Amino acid sequence: MTQLNAALEERLVRYAAVDTQSDESSTTSPSTAIQLDLARMLEAELIRIGAQDVRVTDYGAVLATIPGTVEGGPVIGLLAHMDTAPAYNATGVKPRVIRGYNGGEITFPDAPNLRLTPEAAPYLAEKVGHDLITASGATLLGADDKAGIAILMTMAEQLLADPSIPHGTLRIAFTPDEEIGQGVDARMPVDLGVDFAYTLDGGAVGEIEYETFSADGAKVKVVGVSTHPGTAKGKMVNALHLAAKIIEMLPQATETPEVTDGRDGFWHITNMGGTAAECEMSIILRDFERDGLAARGEMLRKVCEAVAATEPRATITCQIKPQYRNMRYWLENDMTPVELARAACRAEGVEPLSVPIRGGTDGSRLTEMGVPCPNIFTGMQEIHGPLEWISVQDMAVATRVCLRLVQDAVPRD
Repeated sequence: MTQLNAALEERLVRYAAVDTQSDESSTTSPSTAIQLDLARMLEAELIRIGAQDVRVTDYGAVLATIPGTVEGGPVIGLLAHMDTAPAYNATGVKPRVIRGYNGGEITFPDAPNLRLTPEAAPYLAEKVGHDLITASGATLLGADDKAGIAILMTMAEQLLADPSIPHGTLRIAFTPDEEIGQGVDARMPVDLGVDFAYTLDGGAVGEIEYETFSADGAKVKVVGVSTHPGTAKGKMVNALHLAAKIIEMLPQATETPEVTDGRDGFWHITNMGGTAAECEMSIILRDFERDGLAARGEMLRKVCEAVAATEPRATITCQIKPQYRNMRYWLENDMTPVELARAACRAEGVEPLSVPIRGGTDGSRLTEMGVPCPNIFTGMQEIHGPLEWISVQDMAVATRVCLRLVQDAVPRD
């Protein structure tokens, strides 16, 4: 195993074991205090390897500077997020390394019936001989986005250890709460202080992404009339029944995540809870175009109004808030950061591929706030669930591409 591979493997295994799950119901920043456990670990590690201006901000981001070795050129930001998705259990992650994958099915010690196969995950078939990292089957792994953190930390360590590598000033940021759409605080563009940036938060080798969903989040609240069920005739209005009607009236055969792909948008209920008296639903709306997103919001409002009209004793409210917007709207006006990343890929023998992200990144918000920020691959696969895995060799390719990118960004004699 190369020294680069060993460093990446050790870091990802160490970071993944730290619980950093975010919580969209929280009102604090970061949304969970446990994210600060990793933030402080990363702060200490950055100081140890020689980074400058290292600090944890009031909003929970870790910031640091890698001083340039040459004058001129842009100041570049490099970001990865610390939190793991609330969508699946992320407590007690037990990372494991599968050395020299043999091409067969992968089983999991804590979930005997769980299988990861190249038939179900075709990208896996390309990784015969690679060293893979997975969790134990009871949790997600958290390579999304601790692989990005490991890549950036390993790159930073190499640059700081070898001042002969030409590069300009770099700013590193490890953010909280990306998974709940709150990874970029309003103060970050100024705190970061860069000309443009990249998130290390992508999938397959070669993916250089500059287009994401546009996203809104909706809270639908249903207030019914509560009475004792034994004497409820003509009196009770069951809030849960009305919520179920709302879900039933929304288009499910054509506009939910499980039946859409490519450039299709969707609506998706992420949480529903409450009682017969009162309940609340969280629904996310996604589309690549502004008009399509607005249409989904209007559809949801009309469904809520239609159900409310059937029962005047109930109160149904629908609040929709913006989350992030397609970064393409801004990046297509100046593709310099994208072209620089594509050139770095080609220089490392990797053909770049740009596909629309069926999700968002911190770069979506940063780009909207004036800091152009496309996304670079890490190798992560099957994220947000127990089958999540990543190739150490893919992470190494991402590290080399980043090293090439920062070198090529500086002026040459």
